[in-house]
Amino acid sequence: MISGNCVLEETLKGGKLAVTAEIGPPKHSSPAQVINHARLLKGDVTAANVTDCQTAVVRMSSIAAGVHVLSSGLEPIVQMTCRDRNRIAIQSDLLGAYSLGIRNLLCLTGDHQMFGNHPSSKNVYDLDSIQMVQLVRRMRDEKNFFSGEELKEYEPRFFIGAVANPFADPFEFRVDRLEKKINAGAEFIQTQCIYDLERFSRFMEMCVERGLHERAYILAGVGPLRNLRVAKYIQANVSGMIIPDEIIQRLKNAEDQEVEGISICIEQIKYIKDHIRGISGFHIMAIAREEIVPHIVRQAGISPHME
Repeated sequence: MISGNCVLEETLKGGKLAVTAEIGPPKHSSPAQVINHARLLKGDVTAANVTDCQTAVVRMSSIAAGVHVLSSGLEPIVQMTCRDRNRIAIQSDLLGAYSLGIRNLLCLTGDHQMFGNHPSSKNVYDLDSIQMVQLVRRMRDEKNFFSGEELKEYEPRFFIGAVANPFADPFEFRVDRLEKKINAGAEFIQTQCIYDLERFSRFMEMCVERGLHERAYILAGVGPLRNLRVAKYIQANVSGMIIPDEIIQRLKNAEDQEVEGISICIEQIKYIKDHIRGISGFHIMAIAREEIVPHIVRQAGISPHME
């Protein structure tokens, strides 16, 4: 067995609040940007997601970028999508990632290629995200490849994560889908960005009623809105995200919309931390604005420095 500590897993299992952020790899081959962002976040987050060609746009490999994050002293959570790989490639990448020191894995279906910069490319979707979770767990715990062939030694012992969207329709199926991922073997969950606190509260009440918060660690996803234009676009065009009218009004009335968006994010973190049961941490999504994450976690009182 290849050894290696997993700070995220240790933090969550130790009952401490975990804070994760996101680092988007660049659309070129230089690691400088990734390294800079990792150093910027180090100390203020427990670990950082390294996205896998987010929005189906070609970027540096999440595994390669994850190694640069790791070498910078920050623990990466490597995202892996089903969109671009069949089960052979998935398993090959998993073995390679673990050999390079990656210990956290987030399993995703992936944005459809029609939304990216290669819309005529062919997707794969040999597995969906629930199947990926189940089969990665099998590799780790049963020492079997997806085919059933024995993995005789050095099995990749990832801390396995998945995502949940409390805001997609139909709402009543959201907890059912999350439970399927936990049943498949997901150990931590990161949610979609939360702006509608009332709906998220209902979602978490249902999770707590089923005891899902005791079977997996749920990290509430938050993100600072940059300005009114972005908020209105998301409200009108982005499926699976809800921005209440009162947030739109606050941004509209603000002297500095970017500062107001950050303030709203900090307020939401404090509210969730103090009033919503079942949360084990926060996932802060501020891609391309990583520099504001330390300010957010410190002002919200959730920085690891404050433990």
